[in-house]
Amino acid sequence: MGFLLDSCSHRLLTRDLLRVCKPFHCGDPDLDDFFNNDAPLYHEALLGKSYCFVLEGDLPKIVAAYTLSSDSVHVSSLPNARKKRINANIARAKQSKRYPAILIGRLGVNINYFNMGIGSEMMSLILRMATLRDNIADCRYLAVDAYNNSKTLHFYEKNRFSFLYSSEEQEAENIRHALPLKTRFMFYDLINLKQ
Repeated sequence: MGFLLDSCSHRLLTRDLLRVCKPFHCGDPDLDDFFNNDAPLYHEALLGKSYCFVLEGDLPKIVAAYTLSSDSVHVSSLPNARKKRINANIARAKQSKRYPAILIGRLGVNINYFNMGIGSEMMSLILRMATLRDNIADCRYLAVDAYNNSKTLHFYEKNRFSFLYSSEEQEAENIRHALPLKTRFMFYDLINLKQ
């Protein structure tokens, strides 16, 4: 199936697991610090759960990690054309000001596993898990506040995510942030997996 499913175990990122694993290093100091130190605290505060794929061995290695939490896609403040696009596949009687989403708060791949397709494989697994029938709640979208750099944005576009706002300027105006934005809000419509 893929390296993550064939060679790794999927685990909740806990303090106990971090104690026995080699420190996670993806090359981004903020992500490294979060996954190595803050992820268990985030979970304890009910702000999000972090999961990882662990390659077992004498010194287990975290190959990839990600954090999920609850969010929503707000359409009431969108320009009309974008609002119509979001509402296009939703029955008129069910249209709302916002729709439930699962937020990918953080996502990283160990630098020793770059350029192996691990990020896209992990994204496929997250998409599949988000649509499982035995989830605690149904959710329409997978969302991310992606780092606003070409490499990160390209990764999410390659994995079929769309920008909520058509331009960085439009997003800055609607969320009242100064340019340049540090992140861009992107989403994936999970109904695509059901069709």
